[in-house]
Amino acid sequence: MHREPDDPAPYQPIADHGIIGDLRTCALVDDDATIDWFCPGRFDRASAFGSVLDPDAGSWRVWLDDGATRTSQFYFPDSAILVTRFLSDAGVLEVHDFMPLVADHEPHHHQRIVRRIICVRGELAVTTELRARLDYGRVEPDVATIDRGVSITGAGLRLALTATHDLDTDQATVSSGFTLKAGEEARFTLHVLEGDEEVADDADIDSLFDRTAAYWRRWLSQSTYRGRWREMVDRSAITLKLLTHEPTGAIIAAPTTSLPEEIGGGRNWDYRYVWIRDAAFSLYALLRLGFTDEAAAFVRWLSRRLGEQQPPGEDGEDLGPLRVLYDIDGNVPDAEYELDHLRGYADSRPVRVGNAAVMQLQLDIYGELIDSIYLFNKYGSGLSHDAWTDLTRVVEWLIDNWERHDAGMWEIRDEPRAHTTSRLMCWVAIERMMRTARQRGLPGDLSRWGEVRDRIYARIMEHSWDPEVGAFMAVEGGDTLDAGVLLMPLVKFVAPDDPRFTSTLAAIEERLVADSLVFRYDLADTTDGVEGGEGTFSLCSFWYVEALTRAGRTEEARVALEKMFTYANHLGLYAEQVGLTGEQLGNFPQAFTHLSLISAAMNLDRVLG
Repeated sequence: MHREPDDPAPYQPIADHGIIGDLRTCALVDDDATIDWFCPGRFDRASAFGSVLDPDAGSWRVWLDDGATRTSQFYFPDSAILVTRFLSDAGVLEVHDFMPLVADHEPHHHQRIVRRIICVRGELAVTTELRARLDYGRVEPDVATIDRGVSITGAGLRLALTATHDLDTDQATVSSGFTLKAGEEARFTLHVLEGDEEVADDADIDSLFDRTAAYWRRWLSQSTYRGRWREMVDRSAITLKLLTHEPTGAIIAAPTTSLPEEIGGGRNWDYRYVWIRDAAFSLYALLRLGFTDEAAAFVRWLSRRLGEQQPPGEDGEDLGPLRVLYDIDGNVPDAEYELDHLRGYADSRPVRVGNAAVMQLQLDIYGELIDSIYLFNKYGSGLSHDAWTDLTRVVEWLIDNWERHDAGMWEIRDEPRAHTTSRLMCWVAIERMMRTARQRGLPGDLSRWGEVRDRIYARIMEHSWDPEVGAFMAVEGGDTLDAGVLLMPLVKFVAPDDPRFTSTLAAIEERLVADSLVFRYDLADTTDGVEGGEGTFSLCSFWYVEALTRAGRTEEARVALEKMFTYANHLGLYAEQVGLTGEQLGNFPQAFTHLSLISAAMNLDRVLG
């Protein structure tokens, strides 16, 4: 949605953004070439550009002085280099945004945002304006002239802006106005300086562009997917790669905080952390596509967590051998808090940093994790002795604790309950451990494990099944549905044509499905401890496609998948949720959504042949 520089409306739709990154952090760029979210250094640091959450929290803008008729965006093919085009009667302007990446695990990586502003046709007057506001908009930086540009410092952060054109400073705002003719360009580079690091030489931007494009193409060439929906799957794979933190191997859930699940509502969360559940599903998707290096890096990160003693929860509660989420370094994050000085996206408050879910018990994480590790053992380099020892310790804890009530996979902020999906994934954890032990001849008390596995199976069949509704319910003895049970045939708990599952699928279609869009549960009948509403959950919508596929309803699955593709933004990106009028809601882009797209597309492709 194009807007003029003086447009009073401060917020672009969430969907009107692209993402660039360097496997350490990301920046959001809207379709007017405004960078409105950027946390220098790494994903979970404080923002320097945060106008997506408050117009006064910093941004980096580009505009045509005489205005543009329209704008458009696309990615340079098979890469994370974003191109924004301004079209007017006077000419065409392109802004090429990228964060240089030239090799895997660069020992001396220099973090930069590069903006190439190119006149394609005509003669155009252009202005760019950089307003950094550090520490989530709380600090106005000091700006000083240096060789080739300006320094921007404050709140323990050192940035530098270099350019091919003159820079003007007005207090903490840096701008440049210039005129370009066809074939001419202006170049601006924002450097993130760590410690005593000097400003990197950016004389050969063309080479950086070419080498970054080559890096992404080389990486994507490893994908084994050649199916019908290659463009969507490839873009999802690149997005998952952008959400990995290469120095540690961590995989975050999303690069943003507090983009709302309901405009004006309070369901606004910080997703810049490593959720065990999300990362495990990402591991699964990357393995399916043949990206074994990323999978191995995350398993190494995870192995360090498995070998650590986890601190107790509130009141000394045993939260298990793993926490629900960690920061990028594998530490338990600090307590959740609110940034009261920020208005929030479209006045949706509060803006949160941290996530209180870290203090929850969520038993399902062990199933998702061990299922993915089972696949890594099968298709990757295999498990070490220490990793297996740690996993046996996990499953032994799970055997003693699977009957506990928990917050469930949807992280309710209410009293713990006996969630069916938690029971289901406990079954998966034990079953996959047994399968791995048998395949590799690894040690384990298979007799005891099998006994508990069968008890969990019977418990679900007896206590989560409601014969009157004809469905597996969200909690034992409950009266509401949960789209999470769509996982049952996907994890091989039931056959896809089992009458109990087909009946459950029909009930979900009646109560939770709106066209191809799926709500995770019915908020009107569910108390989850949070005020306000939310959109449909795109993860569940892609699970629905998989459930239809496995149930033999392939034509319906194909239509549902194609409909879901229409809810992607102009670049093929998804937030966490979709509203009933098609708007993207929640943090953006969301790993959960993209990994489930990959799985749904690959499975349907396989069945269609």
